[in-house]
Amino acid sequence: MQPTEVYWKKTQQLTLVLLALWIVVTFILSWFAPWLNQWKFLSFPLGFYMAAQGSLFLYLLMIWIYNRRMHQLDDEFGIDDE
Repeated sequence: MQPTEVYWKKTQQLTLVLLALWIVVTFILSWFAPWLNQWKFLSFPLGFYMAAQGSLFLYLLMIWIYNRRMHQLDDEFGIDDE
């Protein structure tokens, strides 16, 4: 395989994994919110907390992971973004 093909394959894999994680955070956690509410986190029901604050933190974490991994891939394949 060409180096550009490997680069795009790795980029697609990263994107699909993070998209799957986004779907889990957005839809699955919301679906199970009533079940999660049986536990408390910082004196709030866990389902409520995940909807109000936790999911936002996870979204920022996914952005940070994507940014870091893409910089690593760019360095690995010698791609300069300027």
